[in-house]
This record gives sequence, C-alpha cells and structure tokens, in this order.
Amino acid sequence: MEIILKEDVIGLGYKYDIVNVKSGYGRNYLIPTGKAVIASVSAKKELAEILKQKAQKLAKIQADAQAVADKLAEVALTITAKVSNKGTIYGSVNNVQIADELSKLGFDIDRKLITIKDVKTVGSHKALVRLHKAVSVEIPVEVVGEVEAVPVQEEAAPAEVPAEEVAAAEELADEQEVLEAMDAPAEA
Repeated sequence: MEIILKEDVIGLGYKYDIVNVKSGYGRNYLIPTGKAVIASVSAKKELAEILKQKAQKLAKIQADAQAVADKLAEVALTITAKVSNKGTIYGSVNNVQIADELSKLGFDIDRKLITIKDVKTVGSHKALVRLHKAVSVEIPVEVVGEVEAVPVQEEAAPAEVPAEEVAAAEELADEQEVLEAMDAPAEA
C-alpha cells in the first residue's frame, strides 16, 4: 500500500514522503491516527503543490538542522555509569542518557532522534542523531566506570584480656607440663 506521510514517523519516513507499507499497518494505524493518507493520484498532485509552496521553508528547516549538526559535530560526551568490580555496567547506556547529557550542554534534541545500541561496556561508542532526513551527525560517547566504594572494615584492635583469664591460662599450662612430665618414662 502506497501512502503519503503527514508527519515524521520514526523508522518509516519523514513528513511528505511517499512510502510503501503493509496494508494492515496503513489502514489500521497510520491513516486512522492521521499520520498518513492514501497516495492516490489527486493526493500526489496536492503533495506536489504543497512541496512547491513549502520549498523555501523546507530549505530553511534543512539549513537550521545543518547548523545544529555542525555544532553537535564538535561535541564529545562522557557518561559515567556504575560498574561492577569486573568492569561490566549495571544496566546500560541508551538514547535517554545521551539526550539528558545533550540537554545539559544546551541542545534540545528529542531522544527518539538519537540512535545507539544499548551500551553495556565501558569504552568509546558512537551515537547517531538524525536531525532531518538529509542531515545526521555522529557523536562520540565515552562511557566511564564509576566503581562503587566498598566499605573497608577496619581491623579490630586486640581486645584486652582480663588478668584473671591470663592467670587461669598460665595455671592450666603449668598443670599440662606437670602431667606430661609424669607420663614420660623415667630414665635410669
């Protein structure tokens, strides 16, 4: 089924694109929600007219996206994640954390526009940000480990042994020496 998108659909296409989708997806989801219309001959003519009128606006949108991409090209992110003693990350680093880090730097980018596989290891990775259908930029992401502080137990100082127990232990040792001396055969 051929349809014309009325808005950007992640993973499918951008606004005013003509795409082919399965009939059920188009009839049951895209068309009823207003995200697309059937690409009939009249709809295609209407789309051509809209694109002529919006050519300058679309060029400006693309130029703005390119300007943001140029600024993002200079950005390198460092994300700290809790790491076990073996170096594996608890959980993973994904597009949500990257969007948060970019917002801290002053870039308001929707997390849905950021593509990265779930990162489960410490090291260097790349995130792809699609700002426009013709503009995308790769951002280097460095994942650093934050080792959990394991509380070190202090060695307890030897406890003071009461003098009575020391005297009892010495007396017991003296008795054992006497018994051992009695059991020893007499030498003649």
